[in-house]
Amino acid sequence: MADTLNIGGHELGSRLLLGTGKFSDVLTMIEAVKASGSELVTVALRRFNRAQAEDDLYGPLSELENVRLMPNTSGAMNAKEAVRAALLGRELSKSPFVKLEIHPNPHHLLPDPIETYAAAIELVKQDFLVLPYIPADPVLAKRLEDIGCAAVMPLGAAIGTGKGLSTAEMIKIIIRDSNIPVIVDAGLRAPSEAACALEMGCDAVLVNSAIAAADHPSAMAAAFATGVKAGRAAYLAGLIPRSEIASASSPLTSFLSASDD
Repeated sequence: MADTLNIGGHELGSRLLLGTGKFSDVLTMIEAVKASGSELVTVALRRFNRAQAEDDLYGPLSELENVRLMPNTSGAMNAKEAVRAALLGRELSKSPFVKLEIHPNPHHLLPDPIETYAAAIELVKQDFLVLPYIPADPVLAKRLEDIGCAAVMPLGAAIGTGKGLSTAEMIKIIIRDSNIPVIVDAGLRAPSEAACALEMGCDAVLVNSAIAAADHPSAMAAAFATGVKAGRAAYLAGLIPRSEIASASSPLTSFLSASDD
């Protein structure tokens, strides 16, 4: 059977989600999306600008095959602004997905858990497939699942820091308790970190800065795609347990006994 990612009844073949900010130009972004094989990409509301081609991502992205758009609410300072942005994004994109993102403090860009929860309640009522960007908080993640979010997106580290899976222990608890997809969003720097996230049971990762700011974005996108596939394959194969005691893979007892004869 095909190993697909199911988010709110939508089947995705790729477990790599892409952000579309920070790229040097639209063509570079499009090439990276193609190289990644991603089937779900986020777009900020301000980039739905059909009147200015140089500031429009919706047009080029909507022409790609097998790519779904997920408007995000980046820039919203509270729940009310996030709901308004989500409604506008759905009207423009016709997409049921929304990445719920509320980080009012520009100094650390950490998600506001209280406003995020309030906005999620309203957006679920309005039939959105809500994917909230959240702190790596197992209690909040479970509450968001309980109100009907389609997935939860705990941060690996603060946005754009490249500090990887600094919240790994909390993410493991979220994975253990979750009945909806867990998608690591923010902080990943290297494909190896994406592989680690999938190895420990995350359902997917969302990457932007690590690809957009790379020397060669499309090549980095392809590398992340490979890392995600490897991590998922390792998770399904079953990693051996960690041990504090060494255990030889090829015991020599019988060989040495035979030599003594």
